[in-house]
Amino acid sequence: MTTDLALLAYSALLTWVMLIVASGLHTKTWTLAGIKRGVGNRDDLPERTPLAGRADRAAKNMLENFVLFAALLFTARAAGGDQARIELGAQLFFWARLVYFPLYLAGIRYLRTIVWTVGLVGLALLFSVVV
Repeated sequence: MTTDLALLAYSALLTWVMLIVASGLHTKTWTLAGIKRGVGNRDDLPERTPLAGRADRAAKNMLENFVLFAALLFTARAAGGDQARIELGAQLFFWARLVYFPLYLAGIRYLRTIVWTVGLVGLALLFSVVV
């Protein structure tokens, strides 16, 4: 498997981890009540803590960006574009998103935004292969 496709798979895994962490922080799955909520209908969810809110926003942001990443990566590959640029775009996206999550959870605003922008540059690089 090429590096860009491996990074796509790792990005899917990262998206899943982020969604699970966000859900776990919201339902407090480390408690008995949280386990019951987690396997139930979730009709009685508590208010999100600031950390759970950040985790939820980061996970939703990753899900939105993962869709763009997958579409651009497959389009760039189908277009037969420069493989080195495709690899670089995929690497920028994945590593930025991996760093972004703990920064968001920690509430580090400006650095988080800079790292998010690096991921955006990765997407732009993939787009540039297509057009």
